[in-house]
Amino acid sequence: MVGKGAKGMLNGAVPSEATKKDQNLTRGNWGNQIEFVLTSVGYAVGLGNVWRFPYLCYRNGGGAFMFPYFIMLIFCGIPLFFMELSFGQFASQGCLGVWRISPMFKGVGYGMMVVSTYIGIYYNVVICIAFYYFFSSMTHVLPWAYCNNPWNTPDCAGVLDASNLTNGSRPAVLSGNLSHLFNYTLQRTSPSEEYWRLYVLKLSDDIGNFGEVRLPLLGCLGVSWVVVFLCLIRGVKSSGKVVYFTATFPYVVLTILFVRGVTLEGAFTGIMYYLTPQWDKILEAKVWGDAASQIFYSLGCAWGGLITMASYNKFHNNCYRDSVIISITNCATSVYAGFVIFSILGFMANHLGVDVSRVADHGPGLAFVAYPEALTLLPISPLWSLLFFFMLILLGLGTQFCLLETLVTAIVDEVGNEWILQKKTYVTLGVAVAGFLLGIPLTSQAGIYWLLLMDNYAASFSLVVISCIMCVSIMYIYGHRNYFQDIQMMLGFPPPLFFQICWRFVSPAIIFFILIFTVIQYRPITYNHYQYPGWAVAIGFLMALSSVICIPLYALFQLCRTDGDTLLQVRSEDGLNGDARRDGQAKWKHFEHKGSLLTHFSLRPLPAAFEKCHKAKQRLGPRSPGAPDWALRSHYNPLSRRWV
Repeated sequence: MVGKGAKGMLNGAVPSEATKKDQNLTRGNWGNQIEFVLTSVGYAVGLGNVWRFPYLCYRNGGGAFMFPYFIMLIFCGIPLFFMELSFGQFASQGCLGVWRISPMFKGVGYGMMVVSTYIGIYYNVVICIAFYYFFSSMTHVLPWAYCNNPWNTPDCAGVLDASNLTNGSRPAVLSGNLSHLFNYTLQRTSPSEEYWRLYVLKLSDDIGNFGEVRLPLLGCLGVSWVVVFLCLIRGVKSSGKVVYFTATFPYVVLTILFVRGVTLEGAFTGIMYYLTPQWDKILEAKVWGDAASQIFYSLGCAWGGLITMASYNKFHNNCYRDSVIISITNCATSVYAGFVIFSILGFMANHLGVDVSRVADHGPGLAFVAYPEALTLLPISPLWSLLFFFMLILLGLGTQFCLLETLVTAIVDEVGNEWILQKKTYVTLGVAVAGFLLGIPLTSQAGIYWLLLMDNYAASFSLVVISCIMCVSIMYIYGHRNYFQDIQMMLGFPPPLFFQICWRFVSPAIIFFILIFTVIQYRPITYNHYQYPGWAVAIGFLMALSSVICIPLYALFQLCRTDGDTLLQVRSEDGLNGDARRDGQAKWKHFEHKGSLLTHFSLRPLPAAFEKCHKAKQRLGPRSPGAPDWALRSHYNPLSRRWV
């Protein structure tokens, strides 16, 4: 299956004139391979690496959590990452077009689109809140540093010094001894929490009470969507240039915050709280479940973004090397971010005289309450706040670029005509406007309730189901031997034995374990002390099912519209039936032969270039200096409809 040009491959790419033109001129390609790697790193490294992993690590045994975490990375994370990259690169299609290998499972692609839509809507709202805090930090004194603002309550108590606490309504208590001050500190409401809840969100008392739209947040939401659109205005050609900054500068900021954090008093205590191993917890199933879930979700598997980004690679790019580099970079970033977070939290706990566990948090509570409050304790606190929120913005944008490009690419590839290819910018604009309009309810006073509902349900167990079905359909429906041969044709070598075993047995088993763990560990969603009503939880489950239900619905649709009595019966196309195929072996070279309803057997004329290529190879030879590019190609890829 591998042509002669596969010999002499360098890092998975074939040197020669064929390599220079190993491009998809219709869809476009990355300017160079660094752009793809940086984009994929920006996609995989997101807000969860900063606000979720460090909290999971300290909650699940500190350094002991690293062991199951890296085990899951090796046996599940990297194999799935490699599978999605190779799948998209071989097909040169988005998350819908790749399912030409098995039309019955195209619903998996639609499920990925639904998931990416949900995530894209609420993810940009988080970015817009980071924009709001970034703009609010452009001042001499951070607005959440003290309790002397109109929105503060009598229970507010600042942490800068004891004199700030007298801004509350209980100075008599605070004028007592240190134990009184300590007890009150434990019961306090921080100014950062009141700024977040009473000023930024103006939080309503119920998820059904939308109240008013917060105009400052709405404006920031518009800014974030405009930034995303402008960066994707020319597709991967423009976003590939932007990621040189958006994917690298967060590491500069992390390093600056790390250097500043480790020099603070109490930082060592926070870091030890983060890393000290509790080996007894390694025997708990919950620790392994959290490790598997974090690896799965942080790498962005089953969102469709990996397939989409890889589809713009040149055909012979070494995606095996890229998958290992990107996966390890993602996990190393999570560990590094833990040092940054817990060094500052340790300093804050030391300043308050409390245990680190009392100031540790995750999610929005860490990004917009705990960490901003800790930053108020630093000299020149507005500068550190600007850096922190700018880092959050860049981390969010890197993921948001890929989410939007996933939807746009799927739409454009599905329509596939010249008109929509030329009007791709307008498709991008339409998707961005739709995302902005759908995000408006999340900027209301009940917006945070809906944001967390979407985060907990829309992209939870549905991703696990989609990934499991994708893995099984490729390995057992399309066929593992076919897939391994495709990779060998593309890279010049078959996937290593370790990945073959993981794809066929280990990774599906781990995915199934994650699904079972998610079901067993399910708890009704809450926000602080607010319990979500039953109807809201029902909406959450409907959002989760809306992506999974695409798979059986599309399969039924295909069954109803396809001729034949069985799934494996060859369909009649172009006036030829199964008998004609069996009796007409002489016509074999004139037709693409690739499967059935399950494995896409169809008889379809190949391009006229087949005859031209065949005659040229006989006349000139496959490597003759004067041979044109199409004469050097050794295989026709039916998914991308091009010679490789």
